[in-house]
Amino acid sequence: MSVRHFIPWPDARLRQPASPVAAITDDIRAIWADMIETMDAMPGVGLAAPQIGVMLRLAVVDASETRGQAVCMANPEILHASVTLRPHEEASPNLPGVFARIERPRAVTVQFLNASGVLEERDFVGLWATSVQHQIDHLNGRMYFDHLSKLKRDMLLRRAKKVG
Repeated sequence: MSVRHFIPWPDARLRQPASPVAAITDDIRAIWADMIETMDAMPGVGLAAPQIGVMLRLAVVDASETRGQAVCMANPEILHASVTLRPHEEASPNLPGVFARIERPRAVTVQFLNASGVLEERDFVGLWATSVQHQIDHLNGRMYFDHLSKLKRDMLLRRAKKVG
């Protein structure tokens, strides 16, 4: 296991949809292990493989207070999202030093291949749901600030240039 480096915004890979994972192999499990170590070193509550330059539909999420409860997902898809929204300050290690308040569904039902290669369906609520949605955005070539108005997005990106 090793901590991986984040690719910096505006690297074009952050705007490309990631490729589906055909099967869960030892190589995939090794990538997940690196992703968990990288997420914990941030520290953060989630990580998508494209953030570290791996263009596969892989994500890890651990919004637990105690840590060590990471959910490893391949090819995650949102099946259902609640109507009720939850605001949360979101950021990305790919664009350090800035954040924005984003409203996302408070709860989601997600289908994914788990570490055993079994198709699983799971409900996520609160910070877990926010993080899962944030990671799926990354897998689809989107960043959290894409949820902002053009004016707010431009302001955030200008601020990021000053910080970086």
